[in-house]
Amino acid sequence: METNELQAIVEGLLFAAGDEGMTKKQLAEIIEEDPKAIEEILQQLKEDYDQSSRGISLMQSKAFFHLTTKPEHSAYFQRMKDAPHSSRLSQAALEALAIIAYQQPITRTEVEEIRGVKSERPIQTLINRSLIEERGRKEGSGRAILYGTTTDFLTYFGLTSIEELPPLPEGAEQLDMEDEADLFFESFQETFDESSEPS
Repeated sequence: METNELQAIVEGLLFAAGDEGMTKKQLAEIIEEDPKAIEEILQQLKEDYDQSSRGISLMQSKAFFHLTTKPEHSAYFQRMKDAPHSSRLSQAALEALAIIAYQQPITRTEVEEIRGVKSERPIQTLINRSLIEERGRKEGSGRAILYGTTTDFLTYFGLTSIEELPPLPEGAEQLDMEDEADLFFESFQETFDESSEPS
């Protein structure tokens, strides 16, 4: 396989993996490539991203590699988060937030199993809004990241503790996101709507 093609595949896989990241071994197994070749590609990507003209970086946390934004650009990401057009959460983000709030700590895969669809972007949105945060890693294969709500989540929705969340219906074992997210977070959505109105 050509180096440029291999580099593009590794880059795409790391992007798709999101903040859970991937190990060299995982990349090598998926691409069916020699681990040494993957290591060289990761080094090339890191050197490429380290240039000032690039907006992302390749970070390593223990054995896992992640694509992340550069800290020197944080002021712009804060502006984006504070912009009026981004103050309202999408239905997908609300669904993911409902699941995480009621079933934390929980992994992205578990959120996706409940929603029935990929949830990387909604979860990243919630992280960017500081509504959820990493709460360690799940035991077992893969060591998936566990997510939970933040103090900002409580502050934003006027709660003093997670116990003040609206109660689930009796007998509900898990959230039916098409219906329940609207029910449980209707008042929260109103908060977002109000915050997006001009003062």
